[in-house]
Amino acid sequence: MLPHWHVLGEIFVRTLVIYLVVLIGVRLSGKREVGQMTPFDLTLLLLLSNSVQNAMTGPDTSLTGGIVAALTLLLMNYLIAEFSGANRRFRKFVQGQPSLLIHDGQVILPHMAKEHVSMDELERALREHGITTYHDVALGVLEVDGSISLLKYEDLNPAAHTHLSRRKHIPKHE
Repeated sequence: MLPHWHVLGEIFVRTLVIYLVVLIGVRLSGKREVGQMTPFDLTLLLLLSNSVQNAMTGPDTSLTGGIVAALTLLLMNYLIAEFSGANRRFRKFVQGQPSLLIHDGQVILPHMAKEHVSMDELERALREHGITTYHDVALGVLEVDGSISLLKYEDLNPAAHTHLSRRKHIPKHE
């Protein structure tokens, strides 16, 4: 027997609210949490998903109730992605924006602290890019997906219209 429509509507609204709360919670946890999952993060994610399941479906454990919850999550994900593509301010709110970690060979410690990026993580990113020291980096950026992009001085295109390339020659900061 199918549940009444009001029960399915309640599951839809509950799932919608839980989706938004979890989305905001993940967004507030920072870029490094989303991009680089540790065993702690995975454990939290698994427990979080289990804890909100009952809040979404309530006492209804029917197949139909589960389908309504799943379809609501998929619909919300689709709508958020579509709206993010069309609205830059909303995309910045949902995804965040890149953070400058290194500029002109100097680490920007307040940005590192704000984004919860340790020097160990930054040094690991340097090694992954084959760079021995941050002094060789013109720009280092924490991307919205949690990865760290590094641009060495020799990679800069002198024809580019960036404030770093406007200088005739950028000496390495020693």
